[in-house]
Amino acid sequence: MADSWNTDTGEAVYRSWDAVKNLRVKVRIERVTSEEALSQHLQQEVLSQHDRGSIELENLTLQCQTGDNEEELEFGWQEKLFSEYEIELFKNKEACLTPLDQQYHADVKALTRAKGRQNHRLFTYTDHDRYTSCLPLDQIKNSSDILTTTKSGPTSLAERMATIRHRWQNRRTKDSSIPKSKIINWEPSEEFVKNSHVVNKAMQTMHIMGDLGPIGRLGHKENEYLLFTIKTDGSGTVVVKPDFNKGREPYRILTEGEREEVWRLTVENVSTAIKPEEKKREQNTYKNLYVRHKDYLNSLVGQDFEMLPLGILRYCMNGEIVSAQGFEYDNLYIYFFMELPNNWSSLPSQSLSRVTQTCQSKTQGKENVAFFSHPFSFEAFYVNEKDSEKAVRQWPVLYFKVLSLDSWQRHRTEGCGYVLFPAIPGNHKVTCHTWRPLQTGKVSALRRFFIGCSPELEDHSYVRIPGTFRGERLSRIGFPTETTGSVTFNLHCIQQATSFVDGALLKESKLKGFGQLGDICQQRAVSTILAGFHRAKRKMQAARESFQRGLNTTTSQLQIEYSTSQIQHKTSQDQDDEKRPPGNHRKILQLAWY
Repeated sequence: MADSWNTDTGEAVYRSWDAVKNLRVKVRIERVTSEEALSQHLQQEVLSQHDRGSIELENLTLQCQTGDNEEELEFGWQEKLFSEYEIELFKNKEACLTPLDQQYHADVKALTRAKGRQNHRLFTYTDHDRYTSCLPLDQIKNSSDILTTTKSGPTSLAERMATIRHRWQNRRTKDSSIPKSKIINWEPSEEFVKNSHVVNKAMQTMHIMGDLGPIGRLGHKENEYLLFTIKTDGSGTVVVKPDFNKGREPYRILTEGEREEVWRLTVENVSTAIKPEEKKREQNTYKNLYVRHKDYLNSLVGQDFEMLPLGILRYCMNGEIVSAQGFEYDNLYIYFFMELPNNWSSLPSQSLSRVTQTCQSKTQGKENVAFFSHPFSFEAFYVNEKDSEKAVRQWPVLYFKVLSLDSWQRHRTEGCGYVLFPAIPGNHKVTCHTWRPLQTGKVSALRRFFIGCSPELEDHSYVRIPGTFRGERLSRIGFPTETTGSVTFNLHCIQQATSFVDGALLKESKLKGFGQLGDICQQRAVSTILAGFHRAKRKMQAARESFQRGLNTTTSQLQIEYSTSQIQHKTSQDQDDEKRPPGNHRKILQLAWY
């Protein structure tokens, strides 16, 4: 009879647009008695001998007792049905301490007066019951543990999702066992991975239980078994365990204790299907809701493009620190900040300094490269001075410092550098080489290796031009430095100003400086055209010189041939003159070459 049981006891996930309150589940349990097992065995023999007609099927059908041996009920979502144990418990008003217990006390009294209790063995634990929210699931007898199955057990993800609500309510807001400095667990255990790598999303749970005790001994906690579990997250996802039978064989439940009994479990979805006209009405309702929500969002955003006042330039920078390479030590991180020149400002809520994550480098070619891929964004505004015709001459500067951190929490300065914000909008990939201050001597090298100390700059702007410098020439003679590695940036720049939109305003003197920004944006196109013109001019000059050389060669050959023909012609004429009488005139043909 092992082939007549359903052994697929895993979870099943369903997704529905309908509300979970419309879900209806029918659960049926039936005890398998020896008489029924014998009847089924004899029925199989009769079917095998039916061709001979020697045995009649009706005479071998044994009727087993029903009533306490089977029960079938329909359950709705979070529908509360009390067990024998709960009825005895909530009858006593002194045992009801919480408001939920007092409500259950009133419900039990109403059931006692009405005498309309429809369940005996089947009952439920809702999401608000203490058995669902407080009692761990490993202390509840699960029917999936006692069902005969040939498949593997649940995965670690399914186990963690089953206890996720319990962990959410009992988790601590602050774990004092982990020091603040230890943020990263470099050697996580398997249990740590199971507890951490699960999406912590609150779910509502409902358990359908069964009291599978002997006849006359109902109401004992040790005879309660978890038959069916329903979970939902409120977004249309419904998880059931085990899955609905859907016409397949029932599940097999084997009880524990001195008397091992076998029960059949059948679970079916008996929810009322939605009618076609109701489904169409629901789709129209959702469509209208989405349209109104879209109109609401459009009203918040607005239809007009945000324009800036005259004389203001908005500069948006969306950057990324791609990688760093060529540095001495590993475990690098970068501290960077922005410096705003005169007439530049930023939003008060915007931070001008940031720190990247610590990154280990890996060997790529002949260099050790640390790939940060750290994004950052920055927005600044430039206000043009009144009656000023100058363009923006000073752009914001990004200063950065590369540092290393070892296992002894020692910080070393690996290099300093800066990046000038591009004046031309668009995408720019910049590789900046760095250097660090150098203190000569073996003592300084030993201090850097063992202690981590290294010379530091008091003013980071000294990497480029100090803010306190007011001279014409900046001399760094006598300041020892050492070239270190390089840092690669990927910058996406956007500029917005009214002068870019309205070209007629460029004639005004106040916006002449911003008009030059448009010329800066066109430098690339103009440079390309000029370069093409110079290439064409050089080709024409080369072709002219080649043609001139070929022409000179041809002229020289013709002159040589003409001289030879002149000599021959003169010789022949002299011979003719000797023969001709005097008085004859000769005509000489002259050729001119240009």
